[in-house]
Amino acid sequence: MTIRLPGVGGELRTYVPRTEPLALTAGAPFTSRTVFSAAHVVADPYADTTPDSPAAVDWDATLAFRRHLWSHGLGVAEAMDTAQRGMGLDWAGAAELIRRSAAEAKAVGGRIACGVCTDQIAGGTPAEVRAAYEEQLALVEESGAQAILMASRALAAAASGPEDYLEVYGHLLRQATEPVILHWLGPMFDPALAGYWGSSDLDAATDTFLEVIAAHPDKVDGIKISLLDAQREVELRRRLPQGVRCYTGDDFNYPELIAGDEKGFSHALLGIFDPLGPLAAQAVRVLDTGDVKGFRELLDPTVDLSRHLFRPPTRFYKTGVVFLAWLAGHQDHFTMVGGLQSARSLPHVAKAYELADGLGLFPKPELAEARMKTLLSLYGVDQ
Repeated sequence: MTIRLPGVGGELRTYVPRTEPLALTAGAPFTSRTVFSAAHVVADPYADTTPDSPAAVDWDATLAFRRHLWSHGLGVAEAMDTAQRGMGLDWAGAAELIRRSAAEAKAVGGRIACGVCTDQIAGGTPAEVRAAYEEQLALVEESGAQAILMASRALAAAASGPEDYLEVYGHLLRQATEPVILHWLGPMFDPALAGYWGSSDLDAATDTFLEVIAAHPDKVDGIKISLLDAQREVELRRRLPQGVRCYTGDDFNYPELIAGDEKGFSHALLGIFDPLGPLAAQAVRVLDTGDVKGFRELLDPTVDLSRHLFRPPTRFYKTGVVFLAWLAGHQDHFTMVGGLQSARSLPHVAKAYELADGLGLFPKPELAEARMKTLLSLYGVDQ
């Protein structure tokens, strides 16, 4: 069997789909790394919505996908940008997602950390931004989940310099009941976050970030850094206080950063581990045995897929993630919150299918092939 896939120039090429998936099964809990997958949400395809209306979520399918991740030993990073936070999922929807997912995590014994942000307000003073953070932090703590203090568009707009970040984050960390994860998301993921920590100079921004942590090391479990700059992440993690983890959010360089070097390593909180969940889990279990080479042999081949999904404009990577979930059978449709299924081109998703199929990611390759052909036919690509 073959399938004709479109390229970026409009040409069609013949691809021979894989017939057998990788043999991936659940295993023992991880021992050497803490690993979160930032999970996507499944839209309700029958809801009568528009791109700017409140999100309509298929809660059964959304929670089922989280159980899938937990079954392989991964933690779930909830209500993050992978869940279209700020790109279709508003605070009301995120709050409901946090409540439901936290309850599900408690029921099945899964690890969960949830995003705390300020998206219930469009702007305001630093004090108003702080109050918005406090409201969300209270909800996450009440749910029993760990808090991830996300980068705030409102704070980026309101802050006049590093001192505003120091004041807002210092206040939040003092009142947090349990250690939190700090999240630094670069402008390639969200242009509204340019100049975060009070400077467009990344060295100066890093110094402010570290000052926040140094003042409250007992309240910081770790940091998630998503700047797509491996060397900067390595340099930053070497400057962290003892006991503060670095969670890589680098979807371009994650194998080498998780593997680490003689001076340390990164844990993981990654959007790419949504489609890679079972394979990523198997790779980490190999790493748990001390077999770095075996870990890299499993995970290195996935980088081409990740770099493709996260190519600029990077913020639209969610489209590829949900597309692969549909092909893999985790949901029955390719409909996204906010209509974001239209954010990537047909050649882009066709290449994503080819790369994912080549890795053996689809539990039922014949289902993925059939769904890919259905999509192609809608665009007029005959087989």
